[in-house]
Amino acid sequence: MHFTEEDIAFIERRYEKVHFKKGETILHLGEKVDHQYFVFDGCLRTYLTSKSGKEHTIQFAIKNWWISDYIAYFSETDAVLTIECIKDATLYKISRESLEEIFDKIPKTERFTRKKIERSFVSLQKRILANLSQNAKERYVKFTRDYPNIEQFVKNYHIASYLGITNESLSRIRKEIRNK
Repeated sequence: MHFTEEDIAFIERRYEKVHFKKGETILHLGEKVDHQYFVFDGCLRTYLTSKSGKEHTIQFAIKNWWISDYIAYFSETDAVLTIECIKDATLYKISRESLEEIFDKIPKTERFTRKKIERSFVSLQKRILANLSQNAKERYVKFTRDYPNIEQFVKNYHIASYLGITNESLSRIRKEIRNK
């Protein structure tokens, strides 16, 4: 897809560069969600906290990935997820209003965005199918392929919650893989 210099300049003016430190929360449960974030550098996670207080990691976002609470973003409701910075991060955020301005002025960006959403949807369905059809070890191996080198930034319980297993199961799987 070709964009003119004018298109690029218009798009760039709609994004805001923001920085977050490890441990900062970017989005809290119940907040209004009107931004998406592009990860230029760093690592973040999106998680759901159950009524019992248990965290369920939904997504990790690393360089060149997008992150938001898309349930709230697309349905224009309050956040049901929390986004936490787990490694210092530089992000580019864009509001819904700015994105609409881009779509109006440069219609081909809608196709670009649709393709991004399609890839995300496919990825989400693959994750659901993997959770339903693969054992924990297979899910862990896929996780390490999808997120290479992420384990140095992410706590074990984050990975375990993403995989839907206990910390003990994760340790056992890692030991089993190392001993092969």
